[in-house]
Amino acid sequence: MSEPVKVDIWSDVQCAWCYIGKRKFEAALDAFDGAVEVEYHSFELSPDTPVDYEGTPAQYLAERKGMPLAQVEQMLQQVTSIAAEVGLDYDYGAMHQTNTVKAHELLHYAKARGRQAEVKEALLRAYFIEGGHVGRIDDLADLAAGLGFDRADVVRSLTEDEYLPAVQADGAQARAYGITGVPFYVFDGTYGVSGAQETSTFAQVLTQVSGEKETHA
Repeated sequence: MSEPVKVDIWSDVQCAWCYIGKRKFEAALDAFDGAVEVEYHSFELSPDTPVDYEGTPAQYLAERKGMPLAQVEQMLQQVTSIAAEVGLDYDYGAMHQTNTVKAHELLHYAKARGRQAEVKEALLRAYFIEGGHVGRIDDLADLAAGLGFDRADVVRSLTEDEYLPAVQADGAQARAYGITGVPFYVFDGTYGVSGAQETSTFAQVLTQVSGEKETHA
């Protein structure tokens, strides 16, 4: 049995391209004839965002990028169309722009219990599709409890910033790699792939890295 290909993925739970990229990467995994180990890492796209930001994602992006609101809304419509192509029904009218540091802490909490991938999907779905709030401790604890986690322990962990150092370590590693945007994929600590690439691109890199592992085995 060959050693699995390790894929480290830096992403944010309110990054539209991260969810699209996740689906394209998953399609490559489904077609790949080999073992792959996936680990998600924290990357905060907008660490200065208030938890209870009052406006819409479109308003936030317009303010942050200095773009006309109409132009941003048109851009989000295009992203929504691309998301639909991979089976994701984005609902920008229901999204709550927020600070995602607590969501990242929850991902590390789940990783420590072997359930990171499940929680990652739940957070993305909550934000982009279900109109959930992924910035507040109570909402995150409700989401986790819905997946069978101990709600009180999740509240304790997030309140105590138990996994904040792990979130910060992921950010430091991203800076060391020179990562400035997400999603960003690192294959076996050697090959970096930036952005929501096509499934064929991910498949090609997986095949190449797997072949090189076997050659050096």
